[in-house]
Amino acid sequence: MAAADVKAVNHIGIAVRSIEAQKEYYTEVLGALFEGEEVVADQKVKVGFFRVGPVRFELLEPTDPTSTVATFIEKKGEGLHHVALEVDDINARIADVKAKGLRMIDEKARPGSHHLQIAFVHPKSTFGVLTELCEVSKDAH
Repeated sequence: MAAADVKAVNHIGIAVRSIEAQKEYYTEVLGALFEGEEVVADQKVKVGFFRVGPVRFELLEPTDPTSTVATFIEKKGEGLHHVALEVDDINARIADVKAKGLRMIDEKARPGSHHLQIAFVHPKSTFGVLTELCEVSKDAH
């Protein structure tokens, strides 16, 4: 496998108005393991982590009405926000995606939740699906 290949689905991001209001559904109905919450201040969201096997659901609750997640909820309502794909070398993958003519939202990786470096591919380049590339930070080990 080349360094820039996708390794796995890391998580599925879901935009919500309230993590607390949906917590019982994910834990009691789906049987997901609640792993906790984290605030990502620069993205103006609180993230709730729910694990199902090797994949997480990340519930994204806006902490500010100007956040991109708040805007998303206003336009489209709560629901699927993005799919995150794990890669070994995010910078190589960003270069590869750009070389293939896709439009990036993030031209370089930035810190995300849960010890990840992240970069988003614009949904206009991915048939309407907001796609996140992510790499586990080296200092998380």
